[in-house]
Formats: sequence, C-alpha cells, structure tokens
Amino acid sequence: MNKKVWTPSQVVLNLLLVGFCLIGMLPFLWTIATSLRTPAKSFTMPPAFFPDMMNWANYRAVFVTFPFLRFIFNSLLAAGAVVLISLAISSMAAYAFARIEFKGRGVLFVVFMAGLMIPGSVTIISVYIIMSKMHLVGSLWAVILPMVINPLHIFLMRQFMMTIPKSYDEAAEIDGCGRLRIFWHVILPMSKPVLILAGLQAFIASWNNFIGPLIYLTDYNQMTLPIGLRALAGYMRQGNVSEIMAGVVVSLIVPVLFYLVAQRHLVDGIALSGVK
Repeated sequence: MNKKVWTPSQVVLNLLLVGFCLIGMLPFLWTIATSLRTPAKSFTMPPAFFPDMMNWANYRAVFVTFPFLRFIFNSLLAAGAVVLISLAISSMAAYAFARIEFKGRGVLFVVFMAGLMIPGSVTIISVYIIMSKMHLVGSLWAVILPMVINPLHIFLMRQFMMTIPKSYDEAAEIDGCGRLRIFWHVILPMSKPVLILAGLQAFIASWNNFIGPLIYLTDYNQMTLPIGLRALAGYMRQGNVSEIMAGVVVSLIVPVLFYLVAQRHLVDGIALSGVK
C-alpha cells in the first residue's frame, strides 16, 4: 500500500492551519483555566491558558447562588421549540418554492429573501407591539415566535431541494401520493443534511439570544442562560470573574455536544445547499 507523501507546500499549509487553530483555541483555554482559579489569580500577566489549580467551588457556586438549572431548562425549552417550529415552516416554504410551479414564484421568492436585508434591531418595537397585543409578553412564547421564520434557512433548504431529481416526485405521484405525502416521505428524508444544518443554526441562535429574553421576560424563573450569565456579572459588573467563566463553560456544553454529533451532516448541508 502506497503511503501518501506530502509536498513542502502542503506541510507548510498544514502547519499554518494548526497554528491558526491553536490561536483560535486560546480564548477557550483561558476561559476554562480561569473558571478553575480563585478570583485573585484571574488576571495574571502574562495570561495563563492552563489551570494551575482545580477550584471546583466556582462551578458549585454557579448552581447554588442562582437557579442555573432552571435557566438551562428554559433555554433548552425555548431553543427546542424554535428548532421544531422553524424547521416545519422553513421546510414547507422551501418545498413550495423548489418543487411547486405557480405564477409569480420567482418574484415572490425574491421579495421574501429581501427579509435578509432587514436588521433585527429595526423590528424590535413592532414585534413587541405584536407580542403585547397577543398577550404574550412575560412568557417564553414571546421569545420563541419571533425566531421561527428565517429567510436564510428557507433559501438553504430550497437550494438543496432543487438538487433532488424531479423523477422522485413523478414516481411518487404514479404510486398515488399527494403533495403532502411526497413532501413528508420523499423530500424530507432526502433533505436530512440541510435540515440538521438549519436546526443547529436555529438552536444556537435561540441559545445565545439575549435581547429577546431581556425585553419580553419579566419572571425571574423564566429567564434563559444569557440573562443568567448577566446576573452572574452583577449589577455593577463586580461579580466573581471565576464564577462567571464557570457559568460560560457550563453554557458551552450543550452547543458543543450538538456540534460534535451533527458535524458530518453540517458539512454535507453547507456543501450541497449551493450546488444549484
């Protein structure tokens, strides 16, 4: 069996990539190391990227001082609802734009995609008025509903579904399937990579959402993780830095696990969404 021989340019390129990766990991290493130190050693110079002690009391304090488990549960609940509703709406819209011929489809798609150019900060007041009229202010639904429609996800799913040959639809129609069954039993299973990509993006966006909970939630027991991390910092930002970093590390566990599980599908979804 022939062994692959790297050229000098490949060796240099790989070394550069490894170096950039190590540089990118430094903030994470500092966060983890700081979460295991005492506050007095949090800002040593030069910065220490590896822990010199294992002060697990910081992690214990995070859960004792604040209802951090409740914050995690609220974030999981909100993010899970956003993912499920967003995938349902985006996949159906993408299926209509990609597989169903109707008058004005191209123009309507362009108009719909124009939503990508509208910053979220511009719509805060109008969305708040809508949530208030629906009597949802103060509940997690006010955080969930504004995030369930994402034009980017519709675009990615449409591009992916357009790569699926029309022969699958025709074969299913011959077998007596309607549009709903074709969508559910044929197109969706074949669109798994882009669904996972959109789902993970929706989850991360909801998990990191700070403005929404800050504006709409009034009950402390309904607060999500970003608000909990802000509470750790204290009113005048004089909180224990080591405890804050411990809370940050805890908040990173779920997104990292999701990424590790769905990594292969993420690459496939990104690669195949722009084929056509």
